[in-house]
Amino acid sequence: MELKTGDTIGIVALSGECDWDKIEQATANLESIGYKVKLSKNIFDKNRYLAGSDGDKLEALESFFKDTEIKLILCARGGYGAIRLINKINYDLIKANPKPFCGYSDVTALLLMIHKKTGLITYHSPMAYDFAFQSDEGTERSTINNFFETINNNKFEYKADKLLNEGSASGLLWGGNLSTIVSLCGLDFIPDEDFIFFTEDINEPVYKIDKMFQQLINIGKFTQNCKGIVLGEFLGVDNEDWLREYFEELSSRLSIPMIQLNGITHGENKITLPIGARAKINNDSLSVANNIFAC
Repeated sequence: MELKTGDTIGIVALSGECDWDKIEQATANLESIGYKVKLSKNIFDKNRYLAGSDGDKLEALESFFKDTEIKLILCARGGYGAIRLINKINYDLIKANPKPFCGYSDVTALLLMIHKKTGLITYHSPMAYDFAFQSDEGTERSTINNFFETINNNKFEYKADKLLNEGSASGLLWGGNLSTIVSLCGLDFIPDEDFIFFTEDINEPVYKIDKMFQQLINIGKFTQNCKGIVLGEFLGVDNEDWLREYFEELSSRLSIPMIQLNGITHGENKITLPIGARAKINNDSLSVANNIFAC
C-alpha cells in the first residue's frame, strides 16, 4: 500500500492510559505534514493503569479496522494492557479489512498475534507518543521519516552496528520487545516457517534477558525455525559487560548469523520493521522486502 498525503491515520489506545498533551501534540504534528487524524473513543479513558476497559479497547481496535476512511492504525503508546485483548479479537474481521497496524513495546503482543492469525504484515514502529516532539529536527524527525519510507517502500537495507556471528540466512522477519514476546509463551505464536528474529528491551537486568532468551530457546519450534538474530538495543541494563558477554555466549551457542542494529530500540532514533516481510541477513547487513516477494 501507499500512504498518501491527505489520508487518515487512526490513533488507538490499547495499553496504558494516555497523556492529553502528548496526543494533542502528536495529532498536530501529523496534521502539519498533511495527514488527517482520527482518535479512538477511549483515547483518554482511564481504568487503573489502563486506557479504559478491555471491552472499550477491543471495540476501538475493531472499529478502526472496519473504518474505510482510516488507512493506517497507529497505537498511542505502550506500557501494559495489549496482551489482555489477544484472545478476544475478531481476527477474521481484521483479515477482511487489511491495513497497516503499527506500534512496539507492549503492542508487540498484538503485532505478532495479528500476523499469526491473519498472515498480514504488521509494523514494529514508533507510536503516537514518538510523534509528539516539539521540534522538526534531530532524531525524532529521522524516526518519523523512516516510518513513512518503510510503509511506502518495498525494499530497504540496514548495515549492522555490530557483527557477532557472520553468515547468511533468510526467512520471515519476526520479533519485537523481548519481555512481551515471552509473555505469549503457552500460545501458538511462533512462525511455522524459517524466520529472522529481531528483539530489544528496556530496564531489564542481564540475568532476566538471559532467562527470557532461554525460555524461547527451550521451545523446539523456535530453535528449529530461527535462522538468524538481529539484536536491538537493551537499554537500562544493570551491567553492560555482562550483557556483552552474554550475547557473545549466545552467538557461540546458537551458531547462526547474528548482528546488532541499534535502531531497534526504546530510544529516540527508531527504525520501522515489517513483521512478516521477507528478510535476509548477509554477514553485516539486513535486507527486507516489504511484500510477499523474497529479497
